[in-house]
Amino acid sequence: MIEISHVTKSFGEIKAVDDVSILIPKGSIYGIIGENGAGKSTILQCLTGIYDIDQGSILIEGEPVYENNAVKRRIGYVADRNQFFKSYTVKQMAAFFKLTYPTFSEGKFNQYNEIFKIDLKSKIKNLSKGMQMRLSTMLSIASSPKLLVLDEPTLGLDAIAKRQMLDLIIDEVSLTGMTVVISSHHLTELEKICDEITIINDGKVTYQASVDALKAKVKKLQVVFEEMPPGELVGWDEILKIDKIGSVYYIVTDNYSIEFESKLRAQGAKIIEPIGLI
Repeated sequence: MIEISHVTKSFGEIKAVDDVSILIPKGSIYGIIGENGAGKSTILQCLTGIYDIDQGSILIEGEPVYENNAVKRRIGYVADRNQFFKSYTVKQMAAFFKLTYPTFSEGKFNQYNEIFKIDLKSKIKNLSKGMQMRLSTMLSIASSPKLLVLDEPTLGLDAIAKRQMLDLIIDEVSLTGMTVVISSHHLTELEKICDEITIINDGKVTYQASVDALKAKVKKLQVVFEEMPPGELVGWDEILKIDKIGSVYYIVTDNYSIEFESKLRAQGAKIIEPIGLI
């Protein structure tokens, strides 16, 4: 069990994470969803012990993670920007991980590379961002972590590579029972693999539920009003977020229903079109 309890983290006057609480069951695949700048990366960096937190607590199997090397050895972390030794080859990077992590399996790494087919002689600096993300994921999983934390791991990947990576994660969870925490700004990428989801906006938790409950209730709507809607629309309990581009309003609701559509039409909405999940 991972317990993130009332965590707050600020950088100067900017509060990146604001009173966030998340419970992540052991052996689950847990998604953290939010737009760029919502606070996802900061939460993951606190979870992996990169940042100390200002308030609250983070416990992994009952132990704090910050400055706790025994806990950190059991964590695999794939950052959204990889900080590899750029002059190393892929083979040298795998050798470095083997020296660093006693649980690293060269056999597993080679098995994964049969899928992703990265040239072992290539230097890191010559790999595309997508290739570096694949390499980082392979290295982390081959280290046999108890907890795998992935920050936007599908960035820069084509549809086939995304599917291969997500399938690899699912298979490893099934085989080893490891816990996975994965972030994205697209729920549609994670809905098929995650057990539960937390939505983050402006550093705060706006919604938490199982994926099935989320898919039934949380929708993004494209709405056009006959006239400018009244200001009280912003205060509706059902609305998580409103953006306006030209004459079109993009409304994210966590309580989608026929009744909610009727409320919008009563405010002058002439077009209401669900455009999928956030």
